[in-house]
Amino acid sequence: PVPEFETTAFTVPTKPLSESTVAIVTTSALHRQGEEGYTPGDVRFKALDRTDRDLVLGHWSPNFDRSGFQIDLNVVYPIDRLEELAADGTIGQVAQTHYAFAGNQPDTVSEVRLDTGPACARELLAAGVDVVVLTPV
Repeated sequence: PVPEFETTAFTVPTKPLSESTVAIVTTSALHRQGEEGYTPGDVRFKALDRTDRDLVLGHWSPNFDRSGFQIDLNVVYPIDRLEELAADGTIGQVAQTHYAFAGNQPDTVSEVRLDTGPACARELLAAGVDVVVLTPV
């Protein structure tokens, strides 16, 4: 079972997409080569630079098919697609920093709802991000 909420934090962008800064938030537990990965139930998030491409998929479920990610990072982290959308004017710009969480949160998801989620949102807002593309795994 998942928690049910009376209200959601979803908001409609206040400016056109062609003028918006867009960031990615993924739950694929991405991290840089050589960095400490995630552990089961890990509630941390990691910042990923816009230029990072040599990333490790930290999602460890044996039921998860990693072949798409091994062929194309954009399957879970569509950074190159965002760059293309910025180049053709569909979006204003790609954010400099993006974020990764581990998808297997504790059952209550209270940490991500009350702590790490709002902390990540504050970082996104401080960086002037208008739109977030969430890529769940």
